[in-house]
Amino acid sequence: MATFLYRIGRWSFRRRRLVIGLWLGALVVAGIAAATAPEGKDEDLAMPGTESQKAFDLLDERFPHGNSQGAEARLVFQAPDGQKVTAGPNKAAVEDAVGSLEGGDQTASATDPYKAGAVSKDGTIAYSTITYTADAVDLSEPTKKVLDAAASHARDAGLTVETGGSALDSEVSPGGTTELVGVVVAAVVLIVALGSLVAAGLPLLTAFLGVAIAFGLVSALAVPLGLSSTVAILALMLGLAVGIDYALFITSRFREERARGSAPEEAAGLAVGTAGSAVVFAGATVVIALAGLGVVGIPELTKMGLGGAGAVALAVLVALTLVPALFGSFGRRILSRAVRRADRPRSRRPRPVPAAAGRPGLGTRWARFVLRRPVTVLLVAGLGLGAVAVPALSLDLGLPGDESKPVQTTERRAYDLLSEGFGPGFNGPLTVVVDTPNAADTRATTDLVVKDLRAMDGVASVGDRVLSPAKDTAVLTAVPRDAPNSAATKDLVHSIRGEVSGIEAGSGARILVTGTTALNIDISEAMSDALIPYLTVVIGLAMLLLLVVFRSVLVPVKAALGFLLSVGAAFGVLVAVFQWGWGADLAGIEQTGPVMSLMPILIIGIVFGLAMDYEVFLLTRMRESYVRGASPGEAIVSGFRHSGRVVAAAAIIMISVFTGFIGIDSPTIQTMGAGLASAVAFDAFVVRMAIAPAVLALLGHRAWWLPRSLNRVLPNVDIEGEALSRRVPAPAAGPDTAVPRLPVGWD
Repeated sequence: MATFLYRIGRWSFRRRRLVIGLWLGALVVAGIAAATAPEGKDEDLAMPGTESQKAFDLLDERFPHGNSQGAEARLVFQAPDGQKVTAGPNKAAVEDAVGSLEGGDQTASATDPYKAGAVSKDGTIAYSTITYTADAVDLSEPTKKVLDAAASHARDAGLTVETGGSALDSEVSPGGTTELVGVVVAAVVLIVALGSLVAAGLPLLTAFLGVAIAFGLVSALAVPLGLSSTVAILALMLGLAVGIDYALFITSRFREERARGSAPEEAAGLAVGTAGSAVVFAGATVVIALAGLGVVGIPELTKMGLGGAGAVALAVLVALTLVPALFGSFGRRILSRAVRRADRPRSRRPRPVPAAAGRPGLGTRWARFVLRRPVTVLLVAGLGLGAVAVPALSLDLGLPGDESKPVQTTERRAYDLLSEGFGPGFNGPLTVVVDTPNAADTRATTDLVVKDLRAMDGVASVGDRVLSPAKDTAVLTAVPRDAPNSAATKDLVHSIRGEVSGIEAGSGARILVTGTTALNIDISEAMSDALIPYLTVVIGLAMLLLLVVFRSVLVPVKAALGFLLSVGAAFGVLVAVFQWGWGADLAGIEQTGPVMSLMPILIIGIVFGLAMDYEVFLLTRMRESYVRGASPGEAIVSGFRHSGRVVAAAAIIMISVFTGFIGIDSPTIQTMGAGLASAVAFDAFVVRMAIAPAVLALLGHRAWWLPRSLNRVLPNVDIEGEALSRRVPAPAAGPDTAVPRLPVGWD
């Protein structure tokens, strides 16, 4: 693979105008496709195979015209202290507000609270349900202004008025201040790490181009493939993070080869053949892990995985082709000042840059420190991560609703008013579907179900049945006593399903419990059940890939255990912040609750690939030194000398990018950003830079042991570029001395 990538690097360098033109053309095509494509819509979360999803599908079949409404809004009214909404002036204000909503172009109906029984028992709170003929993203501005005007009119009359419902939903858009801060931090890190504005700008330029193409393609395919705004943001997040990192690794290797005396084209080929091999492997692991999310069975999770995988694959292609092409366009400006002075065109033969004298670098000093105290470093790092991971034992999964929004939002205040007036369970009603084989049995069977529901402790009320046009299916609404995300409501759903099984056996009817609350419970349980199997598959895949790459038995085991530690610590942070509320104010999180059920599996899939990035980039240089005769300790020092600084910079960049997305006003994106940032921090700086070298130091030569039988069977992927070292003479001096290489075909 190294030889093939070496040729790609040299070809891209020579044909740089063509390569740059092709990528700019791809950017234009993606932009035009996105601009001309219809706007996508966020679809409801679905989980095929669960009871709640089966019930939704049944309702679509039995109620073909009554189960496909558009957006819905709730206007919630509260009387001033000591008054009631049923009093004369207050009642008139409510009726006027509701009346102003009727007859709108996109308004289907607006219920009268007093006729619909939508007034609390104490008479202080009432609500009106407004249904629309269009989805939330299709509601016109005049329609939204009418809703706002109705609320303002009632407020002017002295009432407290808040608005909730799906009509207020909006797609999450990237491009906020916090994301820009993350990019600025990444730029500063690149300037410090590379010491050149041009070299620092190259990874940013290529990453932005790759992200722009990926974002345009996701936007263009939003309607045909049903891609949500979350898919686009995940593609943006991953594409930007890995795009900068991959370009940084190749740029750093190119500058290193130039400093050793290689001609520009040769250096580009060597950089892509060596660092590019690691980029291909790291990118492939991310793509495989994200594409593997499809086995969980949630369509939205599958789309997120494929969208992120596509962005990562695009970042790999950009790094392998556009980056070496820009090496040729930027010329000597991409090099540091020391290399530019040594590379002045006084002769045809490039000269090496003398090795820096004096104190060794921070990476070298750290590696030697770990070699002196491997047991201490291993115990401190391992026990520290274990302590951070302890909160993960209390992980509680759920799906966010209006209750997770900031208290400043009208949706959250409407949620709280409804809970105050009608009970905590009012915001999460359960839908019980009774499907009978004969229409004549529907009423009798439904009566039995109603009787059982009203006898259950956790049920606050049961509404009247609604029959299908064929009279063979009835729908009941049961309001729990407790909040939708509470453990009591979860137990209630299971109790109802167990209680009605006897009625099913005696009547032949099919009785299903559904609704948003029940669907969220089913999805959370499915995610919990799939977590361990998916984790097992991911770890097994990691061990197999590392076995092939590093031709070692113990290195993959060490990497898998380190991956578990970093993921466990990241889950601990999520529980502590989003579930327990530790430091939530600093992150701008105002409401704690269960961790979003999709996050653990999604984070495992993403972090798996990112963790392999740092494992490969560090250990590749270690194994390269070891197979060339260095002792295990010298190999560890060599790996940190050549890759420690770059890996640290790449990790800081990725953490900055992910942290920037915590500021987006979306619980899904906030949780994803915090989880990924913490996981990368733990994996890069604790696992790969502390635990990994400590374990390798303790194992010594055994770390690189491979049975002869496996050695004969395993393919040789040559990720270290060993084939290239046979094409170009290796330096004869020590590891700290830079000597010239004779470029292939250069005379």
